[in-house]
Formats: sequence, structure tokens, C-alpha cells
Amino acid sequence: MTEAKVKLITGSLLHDIGKVIYRQGTDRRNHSTAGCDYLKDEVGITDRVVLDCVKYHHAAMLKGATLDDNSLAYIVYLADNIAAFADRRKKAESDEKGFELAVPLQSIFNILNGNHEEFYYQPGDMGDDNGINYPSAEKKKFSEAFYTKIRQRLTDNLKGLQWTEEYINSLMAVMEANLTYIPSSTAKSELADISLYDHVKLTAAIAACIYDYLNEKGLSYKAALFEHEKLFYDEQAFILYSMDVSGIQNFIYTIASKNALKTLRARSFYLEIMMEHIIDLLLEKEELSRANLIYSGGGHCYILLPNTEKTIAHIQDFQQEMKQWFLENYQTELYVATGYAACTANALRNMPDGSYSEIYRKLSMMISKQKQHRYETADILWLNGRKMDDYTRECKVCRNIGHVNAEGVCPTCQKISDLSKNILVDNFFGVVRDGAQQRGLPLPGGHSLIACHDKKDVREKFMSDDTLVRIYGKNALYTGKNIATKLWVGDYNTGDTFEQLAESAEGIKRIAVLRADVDNLGQAIVSGFDGKVSGLSRTATLSRHLSIFFKYFIRDILKHGEYSLSGETKVHQRNAAIIYSGGDDVFIVGAWNEVIELAVDLRNKFKRYTQGTLSLSAGIGMYGASYPIAVIAGETGAMEDRSKNLPGKDAVTLLEDGESHEMMADNEEKSISDGTYQWDCFEDKVVAEKYRTLAAFFDTTEKRGRNFLYKILELIRYQERMMKGEGDKIGFARLVYLLTRLEPTKDGGEKEAYRHFSKCMYQWIQSPEDCRQLKTAINLYAYMNRERGEGTDENNK
Repeated sequence: MTEAKVKLITGSLLHDIGKVIYRQGTDRRNHSTAGCDYLKDEVGITDRVVLDCVKYHHAAMLKGATLDDNSLAYIVYLADNIAAFADRRKKAESDEKGFELAVPLQSIFNILNGNHEEFYYQPGDMGDDNGINYPSAEKKKFSEAFYTKIRQRLTDNLKGLQWTEEYINSLMAVMEANLTYIPSSTAKSELADISLYDHVKLTAAIAACIYDYLNEKGLSYKAALFEHEKLFYDEQAFILYSMDVSGIQNFIYTIASKNALKTLRARSFYLEIMMEHIIDLLLEKEELSRANLIYSGGGHCYILLPNTEKTIAHIQDFQQEMKQWFLENYQTELYVATGYAACTANALRNMPDGSYSEIYRKLSMMISKQKQHRYETADILWLNGRKMDDYTRECKVCRNIGHVNAEGVCPTCQKISDLSKNILVDNFFGVVRDGAQQRGLPLPGGHSLIACHDKKDVREKFMSDDTLVRIYGKNALYTGKNIATKLWVGDYNTGDTFEQLAESAEGIKRIAVLRADVDNLGQAIVSGFDGKVSGLSRTATLSRHLSIFFKYFIRDILKHGEYSLSGETKVHQRNAAIIYSGGDDVFIVGAWNEVIELAVDLRNKFKRYTQGTLSLSAGIGMYGASYPIAVIAGETGAMEDRSKNLPGKDAVTLLEDGESHEMMADNEEKSISDGTYQWDCFEDKVVAEKYRTLAAFFDTTEKRGRNFLYKILELIRYQERMMKGEGDKIGFARLVYLLTRLEPTKDGGEKEAYRHFSKCMYQWIQSPEDCRQLKTAINLYAYMNRERGEGTDENNK
């Protein structure tokens, strides 16, 4: 990266720092002048180029300035305008004048998918102990004291940085930590749902693209961006680029069951780091910072690039390089498809209407085409012609043929196993050039990955070695040379093995696996906002809020579990482990009852977080601790798909075919039950209404146990067939007779509980939907009150 571009990105990230100073109340000069003087006098920045970018990023200041025609200030000026046009949109039917300096940040979900609420975030920062910042109707204004605190923290953090390429990402981390909940605009007539951090980050991304675009064309900055500003908005100066990794599910889940929990966690984390590394490789090729990364998660990413011949050549070469690396290391198991679309500044703010969604349509078409035609003849010939030293051994973890150690594990799987020990305890993960660390996991571009416990460990391993490329920190604000980014990682864990998690379950000692993701997220990103407010700025903000929820706040949800099947309020740590939690989906394993409860927590808190504008659908499967993980992944994935096929979605599928029958005797007929419910139906009807009615009666009745439940379940199935016209009415009579046998002989609380129970049962067994819900509730109660090993082999599903 050239020195000029470093200064440009730095100036872009700092250009609105004066808004913090202005809103603090001690300096009422315009924020560009206040920011420039603050950086010069308090932070100690003396570079005139950077200071000019801050001072002259408004037209009024530029008009009277004596600047070179190719001053970087002109680029920051236009980049700020493009970013501002994208995020500063008028409130509906608003003609208010002036500014409200203390206004809190509005929620991005206020205007998503037809929502019209006016919710706000509470003033705060991204501190680890702040919990989840839910949007609410309460408009708690910023105080001058709060801005004073932010100013001091910024000063302390910025003084510790050096203004070089190696520290750009640290500067971004400082801005994110402090400015995530501070609004960019305080104009009364405008939406205030874009944070100051999101605005300056997008400004830096746009500025870097403009710089490369103008330099390739040899254009004057002043002429192109200031004197003919409106013309530039229709220049195809930008490229929106996307990568999509295929094969992730098979790579993570097609493993042996021994030490499955650690292995799953490590393989998932390895792929996450690999994706971030691939992104950084491309950004380095383009001499760009991570400000240009719009979104990353779940094996997908979007990056804003300059539309230059050099860029197009780079991304085409990059695709070939990635394909070859994956072929050499993982054959056809993993594949990266890429796509890109040229666009204008106007298109990035959806002008004309529909132009923004058209960008994504082009990207999607290109990626789909690549996935359909992944390999050329030369690739197939290379795969078929490569020679292996050993065709006789199969890795017992990944099942690939090749070299294995004495334990039957290939080198990569062994290194992944070693990584599993570091994920929960280490805070830094270093990327080094090949040859520096023989134990490192392979990464594209001739690099390897190793773990470091703390900053001292980093210094001891790398500071005397020029092989260090970059460092990824985890879940905290880290600054320093070569810190690439802070990774949000859902690293919650309370057990090292499936067996430990199963032992912590109530009732039957089983695990459950939750797979869930957001419904219709792609549609929401592309067209979820009204055309008047749609554009890159809100897409980036929405994506970041979702990533923070699934990668960061999810730890708080599991650490402070609330919902319980019994209805009791008991905040506690869930007995569970996050295998993967990405930009919009999760894979969690834990004690079976805790997984069902945390799934309800997750859905309800996600609903609150997104103000009901987005929904979550899930599949939950229950298994013995040694059940094959590949089968678990496939079955829970299929259950998740069934939830997503339910009209309206926002659903969960659990206790389906093959699960409910296991508590029955071997000679009983296996039922075919549909366990798919809308979340509200599951919570209110299956659990609150039916499960708790069963529990209230059977928990207080010593003489009647699970045998009666099993008979009731059998007769409910009979009754269902009768209602479908497939049987006679004798089943109803038998069920009524069975219920009368449950009646206590003595008056008292037990008899009153029976009256309520029997009344409900008579009502429920006459409705097909109530019968379906009742079967699920009975199964839940039986699991919760079942002894170890009762009725079936504990190792079976």
C-alpha cells in the first residue's frame, strides 16, 4: 500500500471525529475544524495530508482552501458525500429543521420488511460486560458526560497507534469499539439509524476505490470530484465483489465420532479463519484495508473494490489461485465461487430505484454459473494424474486417503485436533509464511495458522521473526502492529465431550443438536428496505448487526439462560457448546432439555433484537452421545429444511419420526408424527398448555406413571387415524376409559388436578391439531422423567 493511500484511509476513518468533540459541548466550531485541531493538539497527529482530509471534507471549507488539485481531501470530500447520500435519508413526511445533538442511534430494523417503529439503542459501547443492546421505544438521550468519556477513550486509544499501514485495522477496531452506538447524523429531518462507525468505515472504503480509479485514468482529483461532482456519480468506478465457499457442511461434519465435539469446533473455527485470511489476501493484492469488507460470515463475503483493469485482472487470477490451492489441499471437498459487478455511486444508493438489487442479481448469476461449471478439463486431468505416495491408508477422521500417523490420522486432521485445544483458551491466532511453523495449519497463499495465548506469547513467538504476516484477535479490542481484525467468535462451551453434555441433561441422558438460520435473509438484504432508503450503507449496517448477534451476543444468551420447560425462572449457564455461529446461522450441541430451552431463548431474543422483522427457523434432533455426527448433521439439517417449508416459517421441527418411538416397547408400532411448529405454537400450546398440564398432574400422582402415558400416546395415535377415517371409534372410548382410571379416589388437591387434566384431555383428543401437539408434549415429559437406559440402548438415537 502506498504511503498516500495509507494517509487517505486514515484521514477517511478520522474525518468525522469532530462530531464527538462538537457533541461534547466544549467546542461549538464546525466539526471538521474541531476534529482537525483535536487530532493535532490532543492525539498528536502532525501529518498535514491527514489533517487536510479531516478539515476540508465539506464543500464550504474546500471552496476557500488553497490545496493542490490532487489533494486527498477532494477524495475524502466525495467519498463522504457518497456514503452520506447512501445513509442519510429523510424521515417519512418530516419537515423538521435543525439538529438534536443528544439523539440516540435509531435501530436499523425500524425500516426493515415493512416495519414502521421508532426504536432506539441505549447509549453505550462494545464493551464485553454491557450485555445485549436491544432496541426499545425508550429514547434515552446522550449526555455531554457520555461524549466526554468517549472522547477520552478515543484519545487514549489513538495515542497508542502508529499512522502506518500495519495499524490501519487497529484504528478501525478503536472506532468500532467506541462509535458503534453513536449516530452519524443528528439532523431532525433524517433517519439516525447509521452509526458514526459504519459511516466512516464506508467512507474509507469508497475513498480507497476512488483513489485507484482516478489514478488509473490519470484524472485530476479536483476536476473529477469537485468541479464535475455530479458526473462522477454515474461513473462505473466501483465493483461489488463476492465469494461463496461450497462444501462447508461436509468438511465440518463428515468426521469420526471420537472426540467429535472438539473436532467439530476446531474444523469450524479453521474454516472461519481461512475465510478471513482469503479476504485479507485479496485486500492485500488490491492494497486495500478491511474497511472495504462489507460483510463476512457463513462462508460468504462482499467486498467493495475499484473498477480498474488491474482489479479485474487480480480477481480473475485470484479465483484460479484459490481453486488450485483447494484442489491441492482438499481436492473437490471445498470450492470457492466468486462473482463481481461493476456499479456507480448512484447505484450504491439505489438510484434509479432497483439499480441496487440489480447489482446482487448479477453477482448471484455469476456465482451460480461458476458453481455449475467448477472445473475445466485441465483441472480434471490434474486431479486424475496426481500421484500419492500412499494409497493404502484412510484417515479415520476425514476418511481421505493418504499419509496417516500411528493413530491413523492425516497431518491436517492432526493439526486441527491440536487447534481444538487452543480455541477456547487462546486470544490470538497468527498467520505466518510457510516454513516458519511446521505445526501450523495450511492456509492459501503459502501461509500457516498457529495459536498464541496472549500478547506476551505473540511477542515471544513472532517479534523477532519476520515471517509473521498478521494476527487475528478474538472477542476483545486489540490494537497493535499487524493486528488484522478482531474476530467475533461464539466460543461458549461447558463440556469437552458429547458424553459430558449428555450426563448433564435432566431425565434421559441424551444430547440434542440445534441447527437454525434466519429466514429469507438474502431477500431482506437485497429488497428488505424501501427503495427510498435502500443501498449499500444499510446493507452493511444490517449485516454487521446480525453478525454481532450470532457471533458475539449469542454467548450472553447461553451464559444467561432464561426459558425453561417447567416455567420456572432460573437464570443459569446452559450446558451446551457452540460448534458454529456465523453471520446468520448456528449449530449448537448440549444437554437435550437445555438445547430445546436455549433454542426458545435464541428465537425470542432474536425476535426482540430485530423487532420482529426477521425470523429464525430451526431443527432440533436428540441423540445418544456416540451417534455418528455426520448422520446427526444430515438429519437436523433436514429437520431445519422442514421448518423452512412451513408457510410463514418462524418455525421449529423436533421429536420427529424415529425419535418418539424409542421410548415404546420394541413390538409397538412406530408413529409417523409431524413435529413442525411455529415457535409461538410450540411455546404456548405444546409446552405452556399441554406439557405443563401433564407435568402438573403426573408430578403429583404417585400411583400413575409413565405406563399410563405410553398407553395414552398409543390411543391418541388410534384416535388420529379414526379422525382421518382410517379406523373405528373404539379408540375414543378406550381413551375415555383410561382417563377415568386415573381419577383419584379421595377428594383434595390431587382430585382437583385430575379434573383439570381430564377436562383438557377430553377437549384435546377431539382435535387433530391438539392431538399432534399432545404427542409432542407427552414425548417431552417422558424424556424429562425417564431413567437411564430405560426401554432402549443408550447409544442408539
